Amino acid sequence: MKAFFHSLQFRISWIYMMISCVTIGVIGSVLYVGISQVVMQESIQSSKMAITKSSTYVEMYVDRLKVLSTMLAHNPQTIRTLVSEDKSGEEDVLQFINTVLMSDSYIKSVVVIGKDGYVLSNEKKLNMMRTSDMMKEPWYVAAINSSNPVLTSARMQKFSMDKDNWVISMSQEIKDENNRNLGVVLLDIQYKGLEDYLNELELGSNGYTYIVNSQNEIVYHKDPSYFMNAAKIDELRKFTLEKEGYDKKQNLLVYHTKLRNSDWTLVGVSSLDGLAQIRDQLLRSFVIVALGLLTLFVMVSPLLAKSITRPIQRLEQAMKKVKTGRLEVSVSETGVTEVQGLAQHFNTMVLEIQHLMQDIEKKEKNLRSYELSVLHSQINPHFLYNTLDTIVWMAEFNDSERVISTTKALAKFFQLSLSGGSEFTSIQNEMNHVTQYCFIQKERYGDRLQYNIQFDPELSDKVIPKLILQPLVENAIYHGIREKDGPGLLQIICMRMEDGNVLFLVKDDGVGFDSSIDKSAHNNTLEGLSKLGGVGINNVDERLKLIYGQEYGITIESNIGIGTTVKIVIP
Repeated sequence: MKAFFHSLQFRISWIYMMISCVTIGVIGSVLYVGISQVVMQESIQSSKMAITKSSTYVEMYVDRLKVLSTMLAHNPQTIRTLVSEDKSGEEDVLQFINTVLMSDSYIKSVVVIGKDGYVLSNEKKLNMMRTSDMMKEPWYVAAINSSNPVLTSARMQKFSMDKDNWVISMSQEIKDENNRNLGVVLLDIQYKGLEDYLNELELGSNGYTYIVNSQNEIVYHKDPSYFMNAAKIDELRKFTLEKEGYDKKQNLLVYHTKLRNSDWTLVGVSSLDGLAQIRDQLLRSFVIVALGLLTLFVMVSPLLAKSITRPIQRLEQAMKKVKTGRLEVSVSETGVTEVQGLAQHFNTMVLEIQHLMQDIEKKEKNLRSYELSVLHSQINPHFLYNTLDTIVWMAEFNDSERVISTTKALAKFFQLSLSGGSEFTSIQNEMNHVTQYCFIQKERYGDRLQYNIQFDPELSDKVIPKLILQPLVENAIYHGIREKDGPGLLQIICMRMEDGNVLFLVKDDGVGFDSSIDKSAHNNTLEGLSKLGGVGINNVDERLKLIYGQEYGITIESNIGIGTTVKIVIP
């Protein structure tokens, strides 16, 4: 447990976690609350202004209708026609009605109804209607009982042939000079008259408006079906009776505006579900937080890099000595846990090399001569030196994340190389081992090296000799891709063949080999293998043949300028 708290991963994670939590928590909360309030207030003000503007237009339109109604009701020709028995002024009244219709395209019809049963309208079919039926209408009764023009709720023209034609009516009593009732003038205004004014309201994608009168009767709604549905009517009345403002339960903004020249109230309902501005503001806020964290990281990273690079630099100096052949070296196992593990593995490997070198001097070629080459593949000092040199370079540029990932990959590489001293391992571990190797080389060569590793998961637990792929991959990189101009692709594939054998492929698109060498390699001669890959490939081939038989091992196919494919077949 103590080692964990001293690990590089824990230290960096702890710093990032504390800084991120505090900064994002404080700044994010302040920004969220502030932006939410700003967006809410802007939405309320914008909607209120839109409602107020529309109510002004509606008031002006109602004033205009009242003027037209009054002109008709007080027109001398209208009064004379209703008073005279011969209706001699009828043509003049019709001409005036047509003038009214031309002045406002939204007025559908104008009707003059005399109390004696006389009906005069711009629509001939209305002249045939019975006055007794009209006198029962609410608009007629309301006009008789009021001294001013009266607006009524939305209705269908019962005396019109178009039964789906919804209108809003304005009616006014017609009186003679002695203030006696002569009849009523009726103006039917098309629904579109209000619709055109109110449709321009911007209340969001789900917002809408409607008009009610003092009796909470619906005067206008863009969907006439609401007038025939009791449930929908109750829903609208609920908004009318509530106080205007924000409804948290339904996430709605409700506004009321009383029209000055009528008993109408304009109600606006705006939904907040579509306020994408909140997300945009929050996104910008978190970008600011991220920049703040980045600034803190830049300030802290030199200290972190310095604490990481000191033990790694000591390892680098030891690797330089090993590179020159001085194996009597040892590094102090200090620093964070990951670097301690790397130093421990290095010291162990150096001791193993010393022992193996002594054994090689005492022994001639025998059954276990390949162990030296195995360990050379495990702990290539040049590879270690280059890797540590790369890590130091990253640290000098304060790239702590890459330092951590590369150091972990190197430690994992050595851990899998040792594998408890066993000569065998699973395919999964072997593929993991070569994955760590490729990752380290990718960090070194950058875009010059691309790699792709594939293997059948069903083969994961199959036991094979360890370290049979890394020498082939190393050969492909150093003798194929590195010598190539431009980037190269390395492919490592493991699959089961149709005959049940297991096939490993190491393919590169590097410079390729000479055809004469390719031929000898294709014939599986040790001479050809030595020319292609040195001791590493030769050793792998000998080990495979020793374990599985002469029919198994390595074959190589190569074309100059195209690349090389190395195949391993085992049962």
